[in-house]
This record gives sequence, C-alpha cells and structure tokens, in this order.
Amino acid sequence: MIGKQLIECVPNFSEGNDMNIIKQITNEIESVEGVSLLDVDPGKATNRTVVTMVGSPEQVIEAAFRAVKKAQELIDMRNHKGAHPRFGATDVCPLVPVANITMEETVEYARKLAKRIGDELNIPIYCYENAAFSDIRKNLANCRAGEYEGLKDKLTKPEWKPDFGPAEFNAKAGATAVGARDFLVAYNVNLNTTSTRRANSIAFDVREKGRPMREGDPITGKQVVDEKGNKVWIPGTLKTVKAIGWFIDEFGIAQISMNLTNISITPVHIAYDEVCKKAQERGIRVTGSELVGLIPLQAMIDAGKYFLRKQKRSVGIPDSEIIKIAVKSLGLDDLYKFKPEEKIIEYKLAADQKKKRLADLTITGFADETASESPAPGGGSISAYMGSLGAALGTMVANLSSHKRGWDDRWEEFSNWAEKGMNYQKELLRLVDEDTDAFNKIMDAFSLPKKTEEEKTARKQAIENATKNAILVPFKVMETAFNAMEIVKAMAETGNPNSVTDAGVGAIALRACVRGAFLNVKINASGLEDKVFMKDIINKGTQIETDVEKLENEILKIVFSKF
Repeated sequence: MIGKQLIECVPNFSEGNDMNIIKQITNEIESVEGVSLLDVDPGKATNRTVVTMVGSPEQVIEAAFRAVKKAQELIDMRNHKGAHPRFGATDVCPLVPVANITMEETVEYARKLAKRIGDELNIPIYCYENAAFSDIRKNLANCRAGEYEGLKDKLTKPEWKPDFGPAEFNAKAGATAVGARDFLVAYNVNLNTTSTRRANSIAFDVREKGRPMREGDPITGKQVVDEKGNKVWIPGTLKTVKAIGWFIDEFGIAQISMNLTNISITPVHIAYDEVCKKAQERGIRVTGSELVGLIPLQAMIDAGKYFLRKQKRSVGIPDSEIIKIAVKSLGLDDLYKFKPEEKIIEYKLAADQKKKRLADLTITGFADETASESPAPGGGSISAYMGSLGAALGTMVANLSSHKRGWDDRWEEFSNWAEKGMNYQKELLRLVDEDTDAFNKIMDAFSLPKKTEEEKTARKQAIENATKNAILVPFKVMETAFNAMEIVKAMAETGNPNSVTDAGVGAIALRACVRGAFLNVKINASGLEDKVFMKDIINKGTQIETDVEKLENEILKIVFSKF
C-alpha cells in the first residue's frame, strides 16, 4: 500500500563546541513545517555535530538547504580544527530513504539539493555514494581526500571539478559532499560472556571484511599476503556488515557491535540469527540485543514476520503485535525497556507532530466525533471505516483458519490471505483521514480571497483541484473495498466453517462501503467543470458498484449454503 514518502537527512556540521552556533543551525531545520529534528549529537574532540532529521522529501531538502546556508554564515573553516576528516562548514549531507520511496528517487532529491546549494550559495559540491556521477566519487574518502587544507589545489584539477557550484575555493565555507545512501542501523548483540577476545572472534566470523588469513595459529600465526604483498583476508558471512567485539562496563557484558550499512541486504533479524549461530559454535549464548538510535518501521515489521514464519504462524496481524514478536525474538528489552514510540522513526515522527488522526480514536470517540456539529468526519470517512471493518473480518477468518487445529499444513495459505486482508484494512483506515482532509481542502479553497480577477482565477482553479481530489479519494475507497471482497469470498469458500457468517458480514460491510463512497464521488463530481473527467469517473464507479453487488450476492449464497 502506498503511504507517505519519508526520507532521513544526516548533515554533519564542522562545529561541535559552540552550542549557540549549533542551535542557530538546528533552528533553521525546525522552521520547516513537517520536518522532525530527531537528534543533535555534538562532538568536542571532532569539533563536529551530526544532526538527524526526517520528513517528506521536499520539506527535508528545504530544511537541509536552510541549515547549510546558516552554517555557511556562522562557521569559518579557516579557523577549524578537529579530529574528524572534513572539508567544509557543512561537511557531508546524505539523504536516506526511509519509507515508500526508492533509492533512485532519493538520488534525484540529493542532486536537486546539491544543485541548489551550489547555485545559490556558491559552494563547491561533490555528489557521493548512490548520488555520484562517477565511480571514483562514490567513495566519500576520495571526495574528501586532502581535506580542507588541500581543497584549494584540488579544485584546480580538471578531474576534481565539482558536480555543482563553482570550481573556485570558498575559503570560509569550503566544500560539501551531498549524497544518497542506504539506511545504516547501529546494532549490538549481547553475549553471556565478559571476554572481549571471544566477542571479537564472533565479530570476525560475521562481518563482511572477515579476519586476516594466518599461517598455522589463527591468532599468532604469520599474516598471509598475496604476490603483490597485500594482506589476504578470510571473508565473514554477512554482507554490508561491519562488526567488532567490546566489553560494556555499564552492563558487565561483552557485545558484538555492528553497523548494518544496507539493511535491504542484511536486515537486523538475519544479523541476529547469524551471530546466535556463530556464538553457539564457540560455546557462547546470545542473551539479547540493542538498537542504537532509530530504525525504520518496515525493518521491525520484516523482523517480526520472519520470526512468525519460523513459528509457522500467520503474519496477517496488526503491526503492534508484529513488533512485539520482533522485540521478544531479538531480545531488544534485555538491557532496558524497548519503546517503539521512541525507537521507530515513523512512530517518533508521528509523536513529534502530534497530529490527531480519526483512525486513532476509540470506537466511542469516533462515533461521538461523527455525531458532533462538525461536518467532518462525514459519509466518506464513515464509508472507508465500514470498509476497513469488512476487510478486518475477512482477515480474522483467515487468521482463525491459520490456527485451526488439524489444519497445520495450511497455515501459510491462510497467512497469505490474512496478510493481504490486513493490507486492505490498513489502506482503508488511512483513507478515513484522507477523506476528511480532502473535505477540509475544499473548504480552504472556498475561503481564498476573491477581490481581484487574479485572485478569482486562482481561487476557481484551487476549488477545481480540491474537488477532483475529493472525488479521487472516495473512488480509491471504492477500488480498495472492491479488491478486499476477494478475501471474504475466499474465506467464505475455504476458511474455518465456524466463522463463515463473519465472512458474510464482511461482504455486507464492504458493499456498504462501496455504495457510500460512490455517493461522495457523485455529489462532488456534480460541481466539477471538467465534464470529461466527471463522466469517466462516474462510469468507472458505476461498474465497481455493479460488480461489488454481484460479488456480495455470490458470497452470501456461499454463506447460506453452509448452515
């Protein structure tokens, strides 16, 4: 299901001591509505601050630009000293896809940001990692080689002409690397040992780099080199993973400390299971694990489903239950209580924005809000909610069937149906709020000024655009509810016979959803000036309404045949 696109941005600024300067920079980020400032991490020795923000792509690149601009004003690289490599006031500025956005799309946003910084702020920009225009520039170390002190000479070399901005030395701001990279998860696995050496051995077993190949004794033996004199390494078992063993005084245990640099290749749950395996081979037991920083929701969902499937249990259950399974299976509450609202990016973002969602209300609260004098939620939102309940009933029958005694060999069949039904349920719940938002946008358009001819024209177009949106949202409700009928029909036919009437009620609710949503399509279409659009959407809606009525009758016939 398509949801809101989210990207993370992690700019590193060359100031880690003056909190007044750091605060002025982060104020620029917080001035952009819809962007959440998740973390500010200053380092005194490095004289560098790492900032983490999350939001929709356009909002994030606007916030990043404002922060880079402020850093250029406040930080003078001619006076900068620090332990960390750097070549600019804003040293690096990577964008990271978090939810509902591809790496390819993220790369385009990174290059858009890079061009704007170069053009408007006259800062030389190098694009790195996935945003790089050439292989040599993918590696940040190559782009930053020579650091600030070597930048003036570097800019005179044709092969190091910046990707954006002038090929001229900006003495005050230096240069900036703008990139797009995969999400990095800092993840530690806890061991029932205090031995750093044994923890390191496990780390070398799993990390991609592996361990040095030695002659004879694997620890004290002579390092093996190739014909060119290069060290030979025995690779580890996990791709895109960096790892080391260490001892944590605070908890009195050794850990495997890992950076998972691409969780689409090696996700958290695979890393955990592999460490468990390698630890057991060395007589050591994993007691749990620890997430350092934040993690995308999908990574936790993937982990929960992975462990559910290992148990041969249905994965078509609410996200909250899947996350509980992930937390318990990974032992994320071994050292301290794991709080999803603080550790999962999307949840923290929602909490920071404190936006009231209709779908989060209690049943009583939703009914009371509907009954109040406010015009929203109205029939469109109620239709979507009815549809979500219909999809939920189909999902329930699938889950009951997956757990039915004697049907153990069919658990995966019903799990697949339940997962599909849960997706329809979540989409229809999302559309509950989207329908109300669409109504509010129409009201906002009608409230626009209309004194001048220009204002009248702009207002008219805004009303037309908002009206089209208010048609497309309930039409999406119709399409989703119609597709969900597939679930309840399958469950009426093949699901747990003790729950066949639940499938029947699901069909009735979904048909009611379609009919109610179509009423909203029609009433909004009646005021539309684009008659071609109106005719097309009405024709499509009529067909869906006809088809869903036919399906409802088929499903109820199946239901009645079973008692």
